[in-house]
Amino acid sequence: MSTTGGTDDPSLAIRAVWFLLVGWWATGIWLGVAWFLNVTIVGLPLGIKMINATPKVLSLKERDFVDKTGSPGQQQYGLLVRGVYFVFVGWWASGVWMSIAYAFTLSIVGIPIAVVMYNKLPFVVSLYEY
Repeated sequence: MSTTGGTDDPSLAIRAVWFLLVGWWATGIWLGVAWFLNVTIVGLPLGIKMINATPKVLSLKERDFVDKTGSPGQQQYGLLVRGVYFVFVGWWASGVWMSIAYAFTLSIVGIPIAVVMYNKLPFVVSLYEY
């Protein structure tokens, strides 16, 4: 599969059928398990991987990854800052964020907003930007 999120994705028709039959309900379960893993701390690495795969579960679309680590002016937060943020804010903020994104998913017309929110979810959890 492509990491740029385009050429290897299934057709729009297949993705629409997937969403209608599986994606809408599987995403809710997927996000619930991912959030639970995140709050267990031990499960955090798997929970983050699951969060990153959310667009694929929702609509069979690969997540768009952009390498910002070498971009001029782009600075990632250090591990200590991200850890403190997660303990005090990230764990609960991500739960709220996921719930709102999932509500947009179920509204059908809100799906584009939900996809943007799912793509921002890693930042909400741990201040990590792709």
